[in-house]
Amino acid sequence: MRVIVTRPQNEAPPWVQALLDAGHAASSLPLISVGPVSALQPLQDAWRRIAEWDALMFVSRNAVEQFFKQKPPLTRIFTAQAAIKCRAFVPGPGSAAALLAAGADPEWIDGPDAVSGQWDSEALWRRVQHLVVPGFRLLIVRGTSLTDGAVAEGHAVPADAGVGRDWLAQQAVAAGAQVEFVVAYARQAPVFDDGQKAMAQAAAHDGSVWLFSSSEAVANLLRSVPGHTWQDARALVTHPRIGQAARAAGFGHVQEVHPALPAILASIESLQ
Repeated sequence: MRVIVTRPQNEAPPWVQALLDAGHAASSLPLISVGPVSALQPLQDAWRRIAEWDALMFVSRNAVEQFFKQKPPLTRIFTAQAAIKCRAFVPGPGSAAALLAAGADPEWIDGPDAVSGQWDSEALWRRVQHLVVPGFRLLIVRGTSLTDGAVAEGHAVPADAGVGRDWLAQQAVAAGAQVEFVVAYARQAPVFDDGQKAMAQAAAHDGSVWLFSSSEAVANLLRSVPGHTWQDARALVTHPRIGQAARAAGFGHVQEVHPALPAILASIESLQ
């Protein structure tokens, strides 16, 4: 079966290879482009203030990687030997793996229980809410996109905060915590070449399975191939919110799946 992997270019290869190894005709069509932010001063300031926070929440693997690119050479964090006693909060295994690669010790990383089948901010909150007491100081390391508008990099939780990272920030503030944001990376919609546009148009009706791990990826697909109908298209989504976005986009078949490779492979097999 043909599977379209929509993850950013730096994240897609392992997924494509695993699907190829399983006998599927997997292709990468990144629907989010990730890069560094143009203004690095807020990140550098965050590192200078690192001892002020009790925990840092990284919203994704990209948040970890871009944040650590600004790390001062002699600064140690997220280890028992570090003078800075700050914990790392992560919503899923990708960001946890990036922290391990950056030198963090597993004992200093808090994330959802892998056996729970839920990897998101809500599951993370269930694991860490007992730590967040009045006066707790939390820095949320996040990304921004062209559709985000003004970004709260300083001291306030957005008044119209919605789901995910903003929802967790609201819970933390309600528990008496002080929450700040810093933007570590920028997300952009892709610019398709003729071959990519043809692939997307064909995959709307040729039986391909779209693998979505982001609601923003769904929105970027609609922007990249405007005026197209997706009634005959099939999507596997790794979270209910992404499923809502795919259905709103017009995908005729949307199936939610646990965001782990064995579960995704099993779901693909069930579609054949």
